[in-house]
Amino acid sequence: MLVGATGSAKTTCYEILEDTMIHMRENNSKDQVYQMVKKIILNPKAISMDEMYGYVNSSQEWFDGLASKVMRLAAQETGDEKTWVVFDGPVDAIWIENMNTVLDDNMTLCLSNG
Repeated sequence: MLVGATGSAKTTCYEILEDTMIHMRENNSKDQVYQMVKKIILNPKAISMDEMYGYVNSSQEWFDGLASKVMRLAAQETGDEKTWVVFDGPVDAIWIENMNTVLDDNMTLCLSNG
């Protein structure tokens, strides 16, 4: 997690890490930590929390949000390329609370549908 003031080069840091990992992988590094990377960037403040994580409608049907769809697809990947889901936007208590289970030892996104 990168946290800092606006203009403090957080985006530049993860872009350099991405470029370095791809470069090392393309140059046949024997260390498997280097991987091909694609990133999906979400701004959590640009959409509602229902749109971000999902919701249950009036007939009790679950609808995935953008983050849950993206994370589900990333978790199902089997190839060499890894997906980074980047939440690039101001941190606030509302959306970051839902990320607690991803950031703790469980590393699992827990949604309101269970």
